Amino acid sequence: MLFADVVATSASVAATRSRLAKVTALVELLRRAEPGEIQPVVAFLAGAPRQGRTGTGWRTLVALDRTPADQPSLTVSDVDSALDALARTSGKGSAQQRADILTKLHDTATVAEQRFLLRLLTGELRQGALEGVMLDAIASAAELPGDTVRRAFMLSGRLPETAEAALTEGAEALAAFRLTLGRPVRPMLASPAKSLAGALGDLPSRIVEYKLDGARIQVHKDGDEVHIYTRTLREITDSVPELVQLVRDLPCASVVLDGETLALNDDGRPRPFQETMSRFGSTADEQVRALLLRPYFFDCLYLDGTDLIDAPLRERNEALTRTVGEHVIPGAVRPTVEETDELLSAALDAGHEGVVVKSLDSPYAAGRRGKAWQKVKPVHTLDLVVLGAEWGHGRRTGFLSNLHLGARDPDGGEPIMVGKTFKGLTDELLRWQTDEFPRHEARRDDWAVYLRPELVVEIALDGAQVSTRYPGGVALRFARVVRYRPDKTPAEADTITAVQALLPGR
Repeated sequence: MLFADVVATSASVAATRSRLAKVTALVELLRRAEPGEIQPVVAFLAGAPRQGRTGTGWRTLVALDRTPADQPSLTVSDVDSALDALARTSGKGSAQQRADILTKLHDTATVAEQRFLLRLLTGELRQGALEGVMLDAIASAAELPGDTVRRAFMLSGRLPETAEAALTEGAEALAAFRLTLGRPVRPMLASPAKSLAGALGDLPSRIVEYKLDGARIQVHKDGDEVHIYTRTLREITDSVPELVQLVRDLPCASVVLDGETLALNDDGRPRPFQETMSRFGSTADEQVRALLLRPYFFDCLYLDGTDLIDAPLRERNEALTRTVGEHVIPGAVRPTVEETDELLSAALDAGHEGVVVKSLDSPYAAGRRGKAWQKVKPVHTLDLVVLGAEWGHGRRTGFLSNLHLGARDPDGGEPIMVGKTFKGLTDELLRWQTDEFPRHEARRDDWAVYLRPELVVEIALDGAQVSTRYPGGVALRFARVVRYRPDKTPAEADTITAVQALLPGR
């Protein structure tokens, strides 16, 4: 298959807001792909090479400036092989070797192919943003139920491998995907509740837990071998030795746990979220490494040879409490309304965000955000994509200040602008934005710097209102910055549907 066919399909998908049209275009391409082409085709269209990071930066790619080919000749296999070579290149002389590989690749690429490669290798195709549409397309192309494909993907965590199994071997191959020690699964997510009373009404058989202001972790233990992953499935085992030792000492031979971790002050209150996240960096300094993390576990997906992912939460919670002991998250099983009110007050008094109400009958729906888990926080918050920032005035002169905010298009299009805000920005954040934003710059004018959709920020707001100013028909009310979310990708930002749900009467 020609690489140009993938580029053309990507353009076709980007040009329409119709989910059906997107799926139809993808299905047609997937059915034409040879077995060995399925993985790279799916990876390219989902916006992330299957090789992961290739060690190639934005400046290197922009500096190539090669004369494009007149006619397409690159195949999918040609591009995939070149990316394999890039990913393998390391050590002395690797920069020149990468430049040589990229030069050869770009010399053979047309204008459209060169542009696609630039966006692909810099992450500007929004990694994972097309997952939902792509899963529908894989199911349709393979003539399989959508739930079967989604379940396999959630357990494998790898879209290209899931697609290849579905399209070459069918349902039997997908059924073989199981929770495997050492291979992280996509975390189950909670939906915002309209109110505490609404969540309790939806979930009469429930467990209620603290909603911590921490970082999500997934822990895998197999004997003395321990792996710890973030919510984006990035492994951080080497950065958190105290958590590794704690898990190694748990009274079980093997386990998979879901939870949160955070740094605490001497009085037991949570330290700022950014301080917790700083521990996950590979270049953390000595002071940061000295900041100890405390884990709080709230789910058990596997224990001593038994896969619990499809078991109801009541069974998983029993396995959890007998395994992690004091490290279980604060909460209560089947609390009354009055007890739940007290639990919410206690969580807020302790400096946490609120509570999560969960159905005791629910299985672990990996990767899904449904009504079985509902988070209750006293203030509405949304995770939005930073689209740009305007230069400040007055005391903010010289700083990038007023943020342009976008909600995720659930059908894989560009983020949809829903508002602006400069409220909540501390002097420290202003300095950070001004230093950081140019690293994500797509273009600029006299008034603002416009960014590639790569950064996620948490925004507090009082609600939403109908607006003709923004393309989604909705605008944020009294939006203010809470914090940046380095633990989230734009693919995990809240959707335009979530913003519209805040409109009065919805």
